[in-house]
Amino acid sequence: MIAIAGPNLPLELLTATGRHAGVVGFDPDLETPRADRWLESKFAPWARAVLEGWAQGAYDDLDQVLFSRADDTSQRLYYYVCELQRRGLLGGPEAIVLDIAKIPRRTSLDRTVEKLREMGERLCVSEEALEKAIVASHDRAGDGSTAPGEGRVCLLAGTNPPDMRLHEAVARAGFRAVGRTLAQEWLDPGAPAQRDSGDPYAALGRKLHARGEGPRSFADPAAALRAGLAASGAEAVVLWRIEEDEAQCWHLPQERAAIEASGLPSLILTRRDWLGRDGSAAQIESFLREVSA
Repeated sequence: MIAIAGPNLPLELLTATGRHAGVVGFDPDLETPRADRWLESKFAPWARAVLEGWAQGAYDDLDQVLFSRADDTSQRLYYYVCELQRRGLLGGPEAIVLDIAKIPRRTSLDRTVEKLREMGERLCVSEEALEKAIVASHDRAGDGSTAPGEGRVCLLAGTNPPDMRLHEAVARAGFRAVGRTLAQEWLDPGAPAQRDSGDPYAALGRKLHARGEGPRSFADPAAALRAGLAASGAEAVVLWRIEEDEAQCWHLPQERAAIEASGLPSLILTRRDWLGRDGSAAQIESFLREVSA
């Protein structure tokens, strides 16, 4: 079985293996004494929970864990896991990494496609099997099975939270939260790759190269925020970023401007604790109750 630890990965390729195990499961509230010794303080918090779980044998039933070079923490954690395994301090599954280049130029796209082909060969996925997985992704995208929610919407933007704890705070205030957790973000397939292209690896590479999510993307986060506000029909917005989310802090002025232009009531929380131990949930509840008043 193959699990993922990072965003912007080729879910269709993993589906084609018949061994896709989803996201590596982790407990965000887990005490992490060993990971704290091995990792620097500015690693994204999920890395500590994953590495501690790895050291405890939580992933021993997996064959491989796939990391992503489209994300700084995922890439760095891959190298740490490999080094710890080399030194005999860590066991568990094989760590593998996929290089997904995001620079908007042809050489970047070509490298992404090349690395996808290499990964496909490593995982024994034929072009025929990959094409079938791409076709299946089109079927899932158009099945219409996701029913629209009800109630007033609050858009949760910024850092992906570890679980539903912020969503639950929004619900307690009488709103419906729109926004993904970390695992949901990693498992979001995005728009399907082109089907019947004659070269499924190139089609999948074009899709991954063009996706706008993630800190190494060249997309405009403020534009993505504006699109999210429009698509969600939000009546309020919470922009929540954690202390370790340094790569995205430079976009805050533009994101503030996008929120102000929307005219929506907003709550902006920066340099926050990933586990919400700083009262973020209570602040969100209070804000939304004032919006409803």
